[in-house]
Amino acid sequence: MRNITYLILFGLIVSESFAQPKAVEYKDGNQVLSGISIVPAKQLKDKPGVLILPAWMGIQNHEKEVANQLADLGYQTFIADIYGIDQRPTGPKEAGAKAGYFKKNIKEYQTRIQLALDQLVKQGANPEKIVVIGYCFGGTGAIEAARINMKVKGAVSFHGGLAKDEARKIDEISPKVLVLHGADDPNVPKDDIDKFQNEMRTAKADWQMVYYANAVHAFTEKSAGNDNSKGVAYNEKADKRSWQAMLDFLKEVL
Repeated sequence: MRNITYLILFGLIVSESFAQPKAVEYKDGNQVLSGISIVPAKQLKDKPGVLILPAWMGIQNHEKEVANQLADLGYQTFIADIYGIDQRPTGPKEAGAKAGYFKKNIKEYQTRIQLALDQLVKQGANPEKIVVIGYCFGGTGAIEAARINMKVKGAVSFHGGLAKDEARKIDEISPKVLVLHGADDPNVPKDDIDKFQNEMRTAKADWQMVYYANAVHAFTEKSAGNDNSKGVAYNEKADKRSWQAMLDFLKEVL
């Protein structure tokens, strides 16, 4: 009997100590989207929130791990669904096509990000204390959130694309911007970097760009393997250092 009582009490303690992910359905017109919300068991003061924009394959284990780690630190988190509940890519070729569509039709991408941001607030995050972060394709989205001055305090891009249509007007950028970049990333040409940095200067942004040695694209993705010659590979040092850089950024802006 005592063992049963102990197990019940232990289960209650565990359930109260760890936040549980919750699928949240929302819509963009007729398209049903399904993101993931995590309310921390122990929230930080003022209930800050972090919106997570996934890489090109959509919501994967990596994004879920990031959301859980941030929730354990007290941040309300929400993982955006950019493609739609019935539009998830089944492989890299399809993912490339879908991500490419949203990069080309940037206003649609911005709309999906804003809808996810709205959900983060609906789930309880303080609308005055939010940062958006993203990986690869999602890193591009985080920068887009800053470019159009979404109501966020900051934007963090992990190995994200930096290019934008040069015909677009450059407005002043209010959110602080942190770009965490693999120094050997072949997917981001030097010309894109130069134009991005000039854009940030023109926009009078408060921005930082950190380069990680021996790191290529997707350096935070453990599933990417460790062969840099493929242009996509995990780098443990870059992963840990970029994570700490993001945490320092969150403390600063939130």
